[in-house]
Amino acid sequence: MAEHSLDKKLNYITIPIKTGYIKPGEPYKTIIHGAADLIEDGDFLVISETPISVSQGRLVDEAEFEPSIMSILLADLWSKYLWGYILGPIFRIKKRTIHNLRKLPPEARSHKRVILEYYGLKHALKPASEAGVDLSNVPGTFVSLLPDKPELVAMDIEDELLKSTGRRVTVMIIDTDASYELFGKKFTSLPIAVSGIKCNMGFFGYILGRFGSIIGPTPLGISKRHDLDKIIEIAKITEEYHEKNEMDMETVYDMSSTFDGDITDITVDMLDSVEHTPAVIVRIL
Repeated sequence: MAEHSLDKKLNYITIPIKTGYIKPGEPYKTIIHGAADLIEDGDFLVISETPISVSQGRLVDEAEFEPSIMSILLADLWSKYLWGYILGPIFRIKKRTIHNLRKLPPEARSHKRVILEYYGLKHALKPASEAGVDLSNVPGTFVSLLPDKPELVAMDIEDELLKSTGRRVTVMIIDTDASYELFGKKFTSLPIAVSGIKCNMGFFGYILGRFGSIIGPTPLGISKRHDLDKIIEIAKITEEYHEKNEMDMETVYDMSSTFDGDITDITVDMLDSVEHTPAVIVRIL
């Protein structure tokens, strides 16, 4: 367990929930079982969005999508060259992101086609991390879409934990894609977010974010209402835990490094061979 101090008033303890790989279509009850013996009344159970999406079977095989003229232009001209070499440095995006954009593989053309098909142009215009579609922690050429109705999922998990343990907790599903604040307004480029964060802004939210401040990862759904600033702080603590955990595969590049090979060759069995942390308990002391 790790203790974190956010401010002079509150301390937090983070408790990881370790599991095997949650396979496509497999119930997310493994997260509930993993948390049942560890949670206490008042805890927050914060779950990453990808295992929920995979559990729901929200996977798309990008190898089945033939690149269109628009997706080729978006991948090659727009993202790789304009953002990789000109707009990225101007807008001071992360050096790691600029590096990754400059070496975008041809498969990015099919990826842009998927984004166009499922989320539309305003999300496909974002140079990277479009619409929260995740390339990590999925096998082969698959990607995972955002989870369906994350707030209902959070409420279901809370109910199951209450039934099995008698403890009352708050369940939250988050995405590492950022939320921003500008002139007192909170927003995200992602298609969905909790109440109080303006969502579905796509590329336009991403650009506005360059002029605002990053407030943390984006809560997609939560099982009960809390002060929004508190929710975001809890999400930030969870993100901090994952960033410090060397075994976590937060990006497709982390996954490639873990398995030392072409990510399109990664199988479900390979993913199941390593430990996963789909959720973290955050306890306020």
